[in-house]
Amino acid sequence: MPSSQPTQPPQSDIATAARAPAIERVPREKLARSRVLVVGDVMLDRYWFGDVNRISPEAPVPVVHVQRQEDRLGGAANVARNAVALGAQAGLLCVVGHDEPGECIVKLLGESGVNAFLERDPALPTTIKLRVLSRQQQLLRVDFENTPAHEVLLAGLARFDALLPEHDVILLSDYAKGGLTHVTKMIAKARAAGKSVLVDPKGDDWDRYRGASVITPNRAELREVVGTWKSEDDLRARVTKLRKELQFDALLLTRSEEGMTLFTDDGVLHAPADAREVYDVSGAGDTVIATVAVSLGAGLPLVQGVALANRAAGIVVGKLGTATVDYDELFH
Repeated sequence: MPSSQPTQPPQSDIATAARAPAIERVPREKLARSRVLVVGDVMLDRYWFGDVNRISPEAPVPVVHVQRQEDRLGGAANVARNAVALGAQAGLLCVVGHDEPGECIVKLLGESGVNAFLERDPALPTTIKLRVLSRQQQLLRVDFENTPAHEVLLAGLARFDALLPEHDVILLSDYAKGGLTHVTKMIAKARAAGKSVLVDPKGDDWDRYRGASVITPNRAELREVVGTWKSEDDLRARVTKLRKELQFDALLLTRSEEGMTLFTDDGVLHAPADAREVYDVSGAGDTVIATVAVSLGAGLPLVQGVALANRAAGIVVGKLGTATVDYDELFH
């Protein structure tokens, strides 16, 4: 993908909106005190790298001679890994299968510094996103997935109750794979305990996220719920109505090349895109919500967390595949 310079949004009302504050260095030891519990759908991001030298005689498709395989943590596991990369303490509550990719996730989590709290479902094929690449270009993605058993999810809910007091911020990472079946109960329990709850949503049923502190959709995800907006004023009206109905303290809209916009009772705050080179946007949303969660866990104001998340997103899109941003990169 060619280099992309950040572009200013065409809407004049975005251009004149309040801007996120300038980045200030946060002491490393302050972020280290942040304790984030990530709950959600985990997956194995598997990459096959190879060369293409011919077209298949069976069909007009390239033949990839696979020469290297790389496995990375994906989904909620990548969110937790991003939190640890920034120097925070991160726990991960999730379900994986008793299979080869499940064991691979266990191994990678052990190496990552994430505190893993795994429920194992023997009948569940662990979710895999297999990407085939040649010369750094993705040619194909193949998904393997299924839904966890009801009993395993109930066990996860019981463990959630035990883990809640040990964490400052709860981050719910929904990839619509079934791991957050009890998300409404989790939000209610966490808010009752005085915890901030961040949600990365999926699908059009956001009533299940009712009462969350911050929800972080991208443009397509928000459009699926509120419809297509005609202007920034229209967008603000739709988001205000949604936040009031579902009792969200804040909504952070990630807007790709337009940066991100925060909607709260205090008004609208816009952070222009900070990308120097766009290489791969996969996993950028994971980096954004993890950075905000770590910031809140460290006692920083939400607007400062958004500014840090915007910078982190600008860095991570310059990397291939699901990746992280560490403390030194963020505050270089």
